[in-house]
Amino acid sequence: MTPIRVLVADDHQLFREGVRALLGSLPPDRMTVVGEASSGAEALEQARVLEPDVVLMDVKMPDMNGIEATRRILAARPETGIVVVTMFDDDETVFAAMRAGARGYVLKGAGQAELVRAIEAVARGEALYGPKVAERIVRFFQVSRRDLPLAAFPDLTEREREVLDLIAAGSGNAAIARRLAISDKTVRNHVSNIFGKLQVTDRAQAMLRAREAGFGQNET
Repeated sequence: MTPIRVLVADDHQLFREGVRALLGSLPPDRMTVVGEASSGAEALEQARVLEPDVVLMDVKMPDMNGIEATRRILAARPETGIVVVTMFDDDETVFAAMRAGARGYVLKGAGQAELVRAIEAVARGEALYGPKVAERIVRFFQVSRRDLPLAAFPDLTEREREVLDLIAAGSGNAAIARRLAISDKTVRNHVSNIFGKLQVTDRAQAMLRAREAGFGQNET
């Protein structure tokens, strides 16, 4: 039996050492840590050089976040399995990771058994999410939501789609911040990302494209 080759990407040395010790306590023919990375850019390079079966990927890292690193790793080597291991379980982060191609999502603090199950499942080509994340995914689809046109702008995150819907309805940044209970700075960041993904240069162009795609129909 060939052990699963694991790369650990996290900017906290103590966490990396903890994972290495945790996985090192397993039989050597089950899985082995072949390398560590302390940033998204380093994870990308280590994945290229080491060709691990599974990458344990943190989300918040310097140089390049884990979502972008996941996207780039899989673009270069689609057979790599990515398990996101993070403290963040909000909808935006969970679904951004899934869109980037991560097939596993485990919260930090999970026990050895949960982490090992995720690694082994992803190495087999399956998908596995920790219990709390799985509950969030189920709730996301159970909760009644406005029917945003899903076919349009597939590169947008769920939160960006909500912001764009409000832009199309004529809402300004301050009103969007109040409506979504986020900061003005966060709204500005979302708007900037939306402009880039829609390839527009101003709000009027974004509003026009959004309305043509059916956004902004649910606001008065």
